[in-house]
Amino acid sequence: MAMTRFRALVSSFNFKSPLIFPPFQSSPIRRFSSSQFETFFDMGALTKETPSEVAEASDVVITMLPSSSHVLDVYNGPNGLLKGGNFLRPRLLIDSSTIDPQTSRKISASVSNCTLKDKKDLWENPFMLDAPVSGGVLAAEAGTLTFMVGGSEYAYLAAKPIFLAMGKNTIYCGGAGNGSAAKLCNNLAMAVSMLGVSEALSLGQSLGITASTLTKIFNSSSARCWSSDAYNPVPGVMEGVPSSRNYGGGFAAKLMAKDLNLAAASAKDIGRECPLTSKAQEICSDQPFLSRVKTFPIRYTKLCEDGHESEDFSGVFRHYYSGKDEV
Repeated sequence: MAMTRFRALVSSFNFKSPLIFPPFQSSPIRRFSSSQFETFFDMGALTKETPSEVAEASDVVITMLPSSSHVLDVYNGPNGLLKGGNFLRPRLLIDSSTIDPQTSRKISASVSNCTLKDKKDLWENPFMLDAPVSGGVLAAEAGTLTFMVGGSEYAYLAAKPIFLAMGKNTIYCGGAGNGSAAKLCNNLAMAVSMLGVSEALSLGQSLGITASTLTKIFNSSSARCWSSDAYNPVPGVMEGVPSSRNYGGGFAAKLMAKDLNLAAASAKDIGRECPLTSKAQEICSDQPFLSRVKTFPIRYTKLCEDGHESEDFSGVFRHYYSGKDEV
Protein backbone atom coordinates (compact mmCIF):
# COMPACT_ATOMS: atom_id res chain seq x y z
CA MET A 1 0.00 0.00 0.00
CA ALA A 2 2.80 2.41 0.89
CA MET A 3 4.56 1.87 -2.45
CA THR A 4 1.28 2.21 -4.35
CA ARG A 5 0.57 5.50 -2.61
CA PHE A 6 4.08 6.76 -3.29
CA ARG A 7 3.76 6.03 -7.00
CA ALA A 8 0.43 7.82 -7.06
CA LEU A 9 1.93 10.85 -5.38
CA VAL A 10 4.77 11.02 -7.88
CA SER A 11 2.62 10.43 -10.94
CA SER A 12 0.15 13.15 -9.95
CA PHE A 13 2.69 15.91 -10.45
CA ASN A 14 2.70 17.61 -13.81
CA PHE A 15 5.72 19.88 -13.85
CA LYS A 16 5.46 22.94 -16.08
CA SER A 17 7.21 26.28 -16.34
CA PRO A 18 7.58 27.75 -12.84
CA LEU A 19 5.31 30.46 -11.54
CA ILE A 20 7.02 33.27 -9.65
CA PHE A 21 5.56 36.06 -7.56
CA PRO A 22 7.43 39.26 -6.68
CA PRO A 23 9.95 39.04 -3.84
CA PHE A 24 8.56 39.89 -0.44
CA GLN A 25 9.50 43.34 0.77
CA SER A 26 6.95 44.54 3.29
CA SER A 27 3.64 43.72 4.88
CA PRO A 28 1.03 43.52 3.55
CA ILE A 29 2.15 41.87 0.31
CA ARG A 30 2.67 44.48 -2.39
CA ARG A 31 2.30 44.42 -6.14
CA PHE A 32 5.38 44.96 -8.25
CA SER A 33 6.04 45.85 -11.85
CA SER A 34 6.55 42.88 -14.15
CA SER A 35 9.65 44.62 -15.50
CA GLN A 36 11.45 43.36 -12.39
CA PHE A 37 11.09 39.84 -13.71
CA GLU A 38 12.45 40.12 -17.22
CA THR A 39 15.14 37.61 -16.36
CA PHE A 40 12.53 35.05 -15.37
CA PHE A 41 10.48 35.78 -18.48
CA ASP A 42 13.57 35.18 -20.60
CA MET A 43 14.01 31.80 -18.93
CA GLY A 44 10.45 30.80 -19.73
CA ALA A 45 8.91 31.37 -16.31
CA LEU A 46 5.40 32.70 -15.79
CA THR A 47 4.82 35.35 -13.14
CA LYS A 48 1.96 36.28 -10.84
CA GLU A 49 1.54 39.33 -8.64
CA THR A 50 0.52 37.68 -5.35
CA PRO A 51 1.03 34.33 -3.62
CA SER A 52 -2.72 33.59 -3.80
CA GLU A 53 -2.57 33.92 -7.59
CA VAL A 54 0.38 31.54 -7.67
CA ALA A 55 -1.59 29.04 -5.57
CA GLU A 56 -4.53 29.21 -7.94
CA ALA A 57 -2.30 28.25 -10.88
CA SER A 58 0.12 25.73 -9.34
CA ASP A 59 0.30 22.09 -8.30
CA VAL A 60 3.55 22.67 -6.38
CA VAL A 61 4.61 25.89 -4.63
CA ILE A 62 8.12 26.54 -3.27
CA THR A 63 8.85 29.53 -1.04
CA MET A 64 12.13 30.87 0.34
CA LEU A 65 11.78 34.00 2.47
CA PRO A 66 13.87 36.03 4.95
CA SER A 67 12.07 35.41 8.25
CA SER A 68 9.20 33.73 10.09
CA SER A 69 7.01 36.83 9.83
CA HIS A 70 7.46 36.89 6.05
CA VAL A 71 6.54 33.22 5.77
CA LEU A 72 3.43 33.70 7.90
CA ASP A 73 2.33 36.61 5.74
CA VAL A 74 2.96 34.81 2.45
CA TYR A 75 0.99 31.77 3.64
CA ASN A 76 -1.66 33.28 5.93
CA GLY A 77 -1.79 36.94 4.85
CA PRO A 78 -4.69 38.62 3.02
CA ASN A 79 -3.18 37.67 -0.36
CA GLY A 80 -1.44 34.57 0.92
CA LEU A 81 -1.19 31.05 -0.42
CA LEU A 82 -3.92 29.86 1.96
CA LYS A 83 -6.32 32.68 1.07
CA GLY A 84 -8.75 30.14 -0.37
CA GLY A 85 -9.57 28.87 3.09
CA ASN A 86 -10.08 25.14 3.43
CA PHE A 87 -9.73 24.45 -0.30
CA LEU A 88 -6.37 24.52 -2.06
CA ARG A 89 -5.22 23.75 -5.56
CA PRO A 90 -1.53 23.00 -4.78
CA ARG A 91 -0.93 19.41 -3.78
CA LEU A 92 2.45 20.22 -2.32
CA LEU A 93 3.80 23.33 -0.61
CA ILE A 94 7.52 23.49 0.19
CA ASP A 95 9.03 26.19 2.34
CA SER A 96 12.82 26.48 2.10
CA SER A 97 13.12 29.49 4.40
CA THR A 98 15.32 29.37 7.49
CA ILE A 99 12.79 29.94 10.27
CA ASP A 100 11.91 28.59 13.70
CA PRO A 101 10.44 25.06 13.88
CA GLN A 102 7.33 26.33 15.67
CA THR A 103 6.31 28.46 12.69
CA SER A 104 6.94 25.60 10.28
CA ARG A 105 4.73 23.33 12.38
CA LYS A 106 2.00 25.96 12.64
CA ILE A 107 1.80 26.39 8.86
CA SER A 108 1.99 22.64 8.29
CA ALA A 109 -0.99 22.16 10.59
CA SER A 110 -2.96 24.79 8.67
CA VAL A 111 -2.17 23.10 5.36
CA SER A 112 -3.07 19.65 6.67
CA ASN A 113 -6.54 20.93 7.58
CA CYS A 114 -7.19 21.89 3.96
CA THR A 115 -8.78 19.84 1.20
CA LEU A 116 -7.70 19.71 -2.40
CA LYS A 117 -9.96 21.43 -4.91
CA ASP A 118 -9.04 18.85 -7.53
CA LYS A 119 -8.51 15.45 -5.96
CA LYS A 120 -6.39 13.09 -8.02
CA ASP A 121 -5.34 9.50 -7.41
CA LEU A 122 -4.66 9.15 -3.67
CA TRP A 123 -4.14 12.86 -3.09
CA GLU A 124 -7.02 13.95 -0.87
CA ASN A 125 -5.23 16.61 1.15
CA PRO A 126 -2.33 18.92 0.39
CA PHE A 127 1.07 18.29 1.96
CA MET A 128 3.50 20.78 3.49
CA LEU A 129 7.27 20.25 3.72
CA ASP A 130 9.78 22.48 5.48
CA ALA A 131 12.98 22.15 3.47
CA PRO A 132 15.69 24.72 4.26
CA VAL A 133 18.97 24.49 2.41
CA SER A 134 22.65 24.50 3.27
CA GLY A 135 25.64 25.36 1.13
CA GLY A 136 25.31 29.09 0.69
CA VAL A 137 25.63 31.15 -2.46
CA LEU A 138 28.41 29.02 -3.93
CA ALA A 139 26.40 25.79 -3.67
CA ALA A 140 23.27 27.48 -5.02
CA GLU A 141 25.17 28.64 -8.09
CA ALA A 142 26.71 25.20 -8.57
CA GLY A 143 23.47 23.30 -7.92
CA THR A 144 24.97 21.38 -5.00
CA LEU A 145 22.70 22.51 -2.17
CA THR A 146 21.67 20.15 0.61
CA PHE A 147 17.96 20.09 1.51
CA MET A 148 16.95 19.20 5.08
CA VAL A 149 13.32 18.13 4.90
CA GLY A 150 10.61 17.81 7.52
CA GLY A 151 7.02 16.62 7.05
CA SER A 152 5.26 13.59 5.63
CA GLU A 153 7.71 10.94 4.43
CA TYR A 154 5.39 10.10 1.53
CA ALA A 155 5.41 13.74 0.42
CA TYR A 156 9.18 13.84 0.85
CA LEU A 157 9.66 10.85 -1.43
CA ALA A 158 7.34 12.35 -4.03
CA ALA A 159 9.16 15.70 -3.86
CA LYS A 160 12.68 14.26 -3.94
CA PRO A 161 13.09 14.77 -7.72
CA ILE A 162 12.26 18.44 -7.21
CA PHE A 163 14.96 18.80 -4.57
CA LEU A 164 17.52 16.98 -6.69
CA ALA A 165 16.77 19.30 -9.59
CA MET A 166 17.92 22.20 -7.40
CA GLY A 167 20.60 20.56 -5.28
CA LYS A 168 22.82 17.56 -4.78
CA ASN A 169 21.75 16.14 -1.44
CA THR A 170 18.41 15.68 0.28
CA ILE A 171 17.98 14.35 3.81
CA TYR A 172 14.69 13.41 5.45
CA CYS A 173 14.67 14.68 9.03
CA GLY A 174 11.31 13.45 10.31
CA GLY A 175 8.03 15.19 11.04
CA ALA A 176 6.90 18.75 10.41
CA GLY A 177 9.37 21.36 11.63
CA ASN A 178 12.29 18.97 11.80
CA GLY A 179 13.84 20.37 8.64
CA SER A 180 13.80 23.84 10.16
CA ALA A 181 15.23 22.48 13.42
CA ALA A 182 18.03 20.72 11.51
CA LYS A 183 18.93 23.93 9.68
CA LEU A 184 19.22 25.93 12.91
CA CYS A 185 21.42 23.25 14.46
CA ASN A 186 23.59 23.12 11.32
CA ASN A 187 24.07 26.88 11.26
CA LEU A 188 24.78 27.02 14.98
CA ALA A 189 27.55 24.44 14.53
CA MET A 190 28.83 26.35 11.48
CA ALA A 191 28.92 29.66 13.37
CA VAL A 192 30.76 28.20 16.35
CA SER A 193 33.17 26.32 14.07
CA MET A 194 34.00 29.50 12.14
CA LEU A 195 34.68 31.37 15.38
CA GLY A 196 36.98 28.61 16.61
CA VAL A 197 38.94 28.41 13.35
CA SER A 198 39.21 32.21 13.11
CA GLU A 199 40.39 32.49 16.70
CA ALA A 200 43.01 29.78 16.24
CA LEU A 201 44.30 31.20 12.95
CA SER A 202 44.52 34.70 14.41
CA LEU A 203 46.35 33.41 17.47
CA GLY A 204 48.73 31.49 15.23
CA GLN A 205 49.53 34.65 13.29
CA SER A 206 50.30 36.46 16.54
CA LEU A 207 52.59 33.60 17.55
CA GLY A 208 54.47 33.76 14.27
CA ILE A 209 52.80 30.99 12.23
CA THR A 210 51.37 31.89 8.84
CA ALA A 211 47.71 31.15 8.25
CA SER A 212 48.60 29.00 5.23
CA THR A 213 50.89 26.81 7.31
CA LEU A 214 48.38 26.47 10.12
CA THR A 215 45.61 25.69 7.64
CA LYS A 216 47.70 22.84 6.17
CA ILE A 217 48.14 21.49 9.69
CA PHE A 218 44.43 21.76 10.47
CA ASN A 219 43.43 20.06 7.23
CA SER A 220 45.76 17.12 7.73
CA SER A 221 45.02 16.59 11.42
CA SER A 222 42.26 16.59 14.00
CA ALA A 223 41.25 20.26 13.57
CA ARG A 224 40.07 19.75 10.01
CA CYS A 225 36.56 21.10 9.37
CA TRP A 226 34.50 22.90 6.72
CA SER A 227 35.58 26.30 8.03
CA SER A 228 39.23 25.45 7.45
CA ASP A 229 39.29 23.29 4.33
CA ALA A 230 36.34 24.60 2.29
CA TYR A 231 35.53 28.12 3.52
CA ASN A 232 38.75 29.44 4.99
CA PRO A 233 38.29 32.89 6.58
CA VAL A 234 41.79 34.24 5.89
CA PRO A 235 42.12 36.40 2.76
CA GLY A 236 44.83 34.99 0.51
CA VAL A 237 44.70 31.39 1.73
CA MET A 238 41.96 29.94 -0.47
CA GLU A 239 40.56 30.91 -3.85
CA GLY A 240 36.86 31.14 -4.64
CA VAL A 241 35.60 31.80 -1.11
CA PRO A 242 34.23 35.07 0.32
CA SER A 243 37.45 35.86 2.18
CA SER A 244 39.20 36.03 -1.20
CA ARG A 245 36.63 38.63 -2.34
CA ASN A 246 36.90 40.97 0.64
CA TYR A 247 34.15 38.91 2.30
CA GLY A 248 31.66 39.61 -0.48
CA GLY A 249 29.17 37.24 -2.10
CA GLY A 250 28.71 34.88 0.82
CA PHE A 251 26.41 34.30 3.80
CA ALA A 252 25.82 37.73 5.33
CA ALA A 253 26.70 38.28 8.98
CA LYS A 254 23.20 39.66 9.61
CA LEU A 255 21.70 36.38 8.36
CA MET A 256 23.96 34.36 10.64
CA ALA A 257 22.91 36.67 13.48
CA LYS A 258 19.26 35.98 12.65
CA ASP A 259 19.83 32.21 12.66
CA LEU A 260 21.67 32.36 15.98
CA ASN A 261 18.78 34.33 17.45
CA LEU A 262 16.35 31.67 16.20
CA ALA A 263 18.50 28.89 17.66
CA ALA A 264 18.71 30.70 21.01
CA ALA A 265 14.96 31.31 21.07
CA SER A 266 14.25 27.67 20.25
CA ALA A 267 16.60 26.53 23.01
CA LYS A 268 14.91 28.87 25.47
CA ASP A 269 11.47 27.55 24.50
CA ILE A 270 12.44 24.04 25.59
CA GLY A 271 14.55 25.09 28.59
CA ARG A 272 17.94 24.17 27.17
CA GLU A 273 21.17 25.91 28.12
CA CYS A 274 23.33 26.64 25.06
CA PRO A 275 26.31 28.75 26.21
CA LEU A 276 28.16 28.62 22.88
CA THR A 277 25.06 29.93 21.13
CA SER A 278 25.02 32.88 23.53
CA LYS A 279 28.70 33.58 22.97
CA ALA A 280 28.34 33.42 19.20
CA GLN A 281 25.42 35.84 19.46
CA GLU A 282 27.55 38.31 21.37
CA ILE A 283 30.03 38.33 18.53
CA CYS A 284 27.78 38.11 15.50
CA SER A 285 24.42 39.54 16.48
CA ASP A 286 23.13 43.00 15.69
CA GLN A 287 22.62 45.26 18.69
CA PRO A 288 19.14 46.59 17.80
CA PHE A 289 17.63 43.08 17.90
CA LEU A 290 19.33 42.14 21.15
CA SER A 291 18.38 45.46 22.71
CA ARG A 292 14.75 44.74 21.98
CA VAL A 293 14.60 41.23 23.35
CA LYS A 294 17.05 41.87 26.22
CA THR A 295 17.80 38.19 26.59
CA PHE A 296 21.58 37.97 26.26
CA PRO A 297 24.36 40.36 27.30
CA ILE A 298 25.83 42.57 24.59
CA ARG A 299 29.62 42.40 24.65
CA TYR A 300 30.61 42.58 21.03
CA THR A 301 28.53 43.73 18.08
CA LYS A 302 31.24 45.08 15.81
CA LEU A 303 30.30 43.15 12.67
CA CYS A 304 26.90 44.80 12.37
CA GLU A 305 27.57 48.04 14.21
CA ASP A 306 30.58 48.91 12.07
CA GLY A 307 28.77 48.36 8.81
CA HIS A 308 29.82 44.77 8.08
CA GLU A 309 26.37 43.21 8.40
CA SER A 310 26.20 42.45 4.68
CA GLU A 311 29.67 40.89 4.51
CA ASP A 312 30.18 37.16 4.84
CA PHE A 313 30.10 35.84 8.40
CA SER A 314 33.69 34.59 8.04
CA GLY A 315 34.63 38.26 8.33
CA VAL A 316 34.81 37.68 12.10
CA PHE A 317 38.43 36.72 11.41
CA ARG A 318 39.23 40.27 10.33
CA HIS A 319 36.72 42.38 12.22
CA TYR A 320 36.58 40.60 15.58
CA TYR A 321 39.90 38.78 15.89
CA SER A 322 41.89 41.42 13.95
CA GLY A 323 43.39 38.68 11.79
CA LYS A 324 45.76 39.62 8.95
CA ASP A 325 45.54 38.88 5.27
CA GLU A 326 47.94 36.28 3.91
CA VAL A 327 50.51 38.05 1.79
